Amino acid sequence: MKVLVINCGSSSLKYQLFNMENEEVMVKGLVERIGIEGSKLIQEKGDDEYIIEEAMKDHTEAVAHVFDALVDKDNGVIADLSEIDAVGHRFVHGGEKITKSALIDKEVRDAIEEYTKFAPLHNPANLMGLEACEKLLPNVKNVAVFDTAFHQTMPAKTYLYGIDYKYYEEEAIRKYGFHGTSHNFITNKAAEVLGKDVNDLNIISAHLGNGSSICAVKNGKSFDTSMGLTPLEGLVMGTRSGDIDPAAVTYIMKKENLSPEEMENVLNKKSGVLGVSGVLGVSGVSSDFRDLENAANEGNERAKAALDMFATRVKRYIAGYMAEVGACDAIVFTGGIGENSISMREDIMEGFELFGIKIDKEKNNVRGGCHVVSTDDSKVKVMVIATNEELMIARDTKSLVEA
Repeated sequence: MKVLVINCGSSSLKYQLFNMENEEVMVKGLVERIGIEGSKLIQEKGDDEYIIEEAMKDHTEAVAHVFDALVDKDNGVIADLSEIDAVGHRFVHGGEKITKSALIDKEVRDAIEEYTKFAPLHNPANLMGLEACEKLLPNVKNVAVFDTAFHQTMPAKTYLYGIDYKYYEEEAIRKYGFHGTSHNFITNKAAEVLGKDVNDLNIISAHLGNGSSICAVKNGKSFDTSMGLTPLEGLVMGTRSGDIDPAAVTYIMKKENLSPEEMENVLNKKSGVLGVSGVLGVSGVSSDFRDLENAANEGNERAKAALDMFATRVKRYIAGYMAEVGACDAIVFTGGIGENSISMREDIMEGFELFGIKIDKEKNNVRGGCHVVSTDDSKVKVMVIATNEELMIARDTKSLVEA
């Protein structure tokens, strides 16, 4: 069975084609900066790299380029799209209605569309990926794997909000958490590397990218996480504000005469490090952390402030979650920033030396892969583990399609 996995983020699309007989990755690729100047598709087949540099205004255009790359005469791996047996999709929000992976039918699709209200940056992008696949592969089954599923083990004391309980009873207003597929993979991989039973594992999983979240994993299960009802809560991110005093939101709405929809757009698309790196209302440097690092190195103070804010928020969550899980086995960095930004990992871990947790700068000089980057005498291991959400999605897809 050949399974194509489509993983649409807010501004990116990762894909992999698996031969599920041996879980071999036949080809993998990344479309980055979707909707941002400099859109690019990079496909890897062994040591060969195939690049398409074209403007991609949305995820529909990105998926079309992915299919073109897969069947490209010189750079693809299949002769025809009919060789694809199933497609697995990462979906962000299933609410309380869908709490595990599922074959996509009307009920699942309706739930995804309903919970777009809680994931305005992601569920629409995920649906565009689905619709493009349905159009190009009309006879192939599609499976949805939900980011919220891993966090269903959170206790009420971490998922409830401090508001009238009727809003939970009537509207299901609560923390759901996201990046669950990634945090689940990291948990199992960390247990394997550390030689521990996953049910005895306590870690802090830091998935850092354009969208970022921290997860407190206690006894191998999600105990708490930084994202909430929507992916807007928690860390300051690429374009998302993260935690903010609700009174600041209502003040801005009144001051600027903004509707709820307009305010949501500000918080989701015009805030975060993009907003902070701007000056006097001028658009920010970028939502891409690589652009920010370059600008900061050239002396841009707002870019530096945005990076410092990000590192400080991550540091705060990691420290708080260590208290929640108790004896912590490891702090694990993953995601585009977590895996690849050497300087950001160092900035985040600065100060933890007071608690006997030390990063080794030489060991930390790595990108991707699977590495322990803490000193030998560090009381808690610090690790870098490249996440593999796609493999988790492929396994669920194969299981459901065969069943």
